Amino acid sequence: MRLDDEQESSHFEVQSGRGGGLGGGGLGMLLPLIGSRFGCGGIAVVLIILVVMGVNPLSLVGGGGGQPAQTERPSTGELTDVQRTSLKVLGSTERRWADIFKAEGQQYPPPTLVFYSQNGQSGCGAAQSAMGPFYCPADQRIYLDTDFFREMETRFNAPGDFPIGYIIAHEVGHHIQTVTGEADRIRKAQQRASEAEGNALQVKMELQADCYAGVWAARDTNLMEPGDLEEGMRAAEAIGDDTLQKAAGRRPVPESFTHGSSAQRMQWLRKGLSTGDPDQCDTFNGAI
Repeated sequence: MRLDDEQESSHFEVQSGRGGGLGGGGLGMLLPLIGSRFGCGGIAVVLIILVVMGVNPLSLVGGGGGQPAQTERPSTGELTDVQRTSLKVLGSTERRWADIFKAEGQQYPPPTLVFYSQNGQSGCGAAQSAMGPFYCPADQRIYLDTDFFREMETRFNAPGDFPIGYIIAHEVGHHIQTVTGEADRIRKAQQRASEAEGNALQVKMELQADCYAGVWAARDTNLMEPGDLEEGMRAAEAIGDDTLQKAAGRRPVPESFTHGSSAQRMQWLRKGLSTGDPDQCDTFNGAI
């Protein structure tokens, strides 16, 4: 991606310390976050991800209570290269979504990106790096341990800088769902649904966020370089539910999916990229 001249977002924070440590009552804080982030049945899928990433799930119930997380706003010159790249991507998403909202006579409220290391604290509970990046609707923040991108490269064979853009833009997609009221509508529907139905709704939420990520990239084509599309497709394939379940030595069970299959994630990212139109990202009506 051509990010050298891109302006970095000023909406960020850095957490230090081991906020939320997962000892003592930490697991009790983690489970509600998993439930709100992944929907019904999501806990089982997250445990699979933990195993794939080499984390013993039993370790989540041991250890000390940790220290409270401290939030700072360092200058961008003090940030790592990956953090600065992430902020350039976030800045790009702010400008593109501001244009889209303005065309509808609305003002776009940008989310804040929170960097943390290993353990952090969010408005939704404890943050754990093994869970990967996530968006918390309670405080409208994206939580990111940038070591996740190293995992994408080494464990999931999805190198390059476009996967960084895709992942962050996907979480921004969840922010769009929150500020437009779509997320609240789906959460209420999930409360009335069976586990399988709730999972299916969650899959549609995630696929729409994938499509929104594609919309961002399509509307900022000056950032795209040869090979970026292929990098994005590899990343979408790597984090499909079926691929993760196979990597954990399990037979894929579609009823348990909470993010969508690799083919579905690639399909909806590509749809956003090919249309650049958020109205084409309606995953809730018709087949996905």
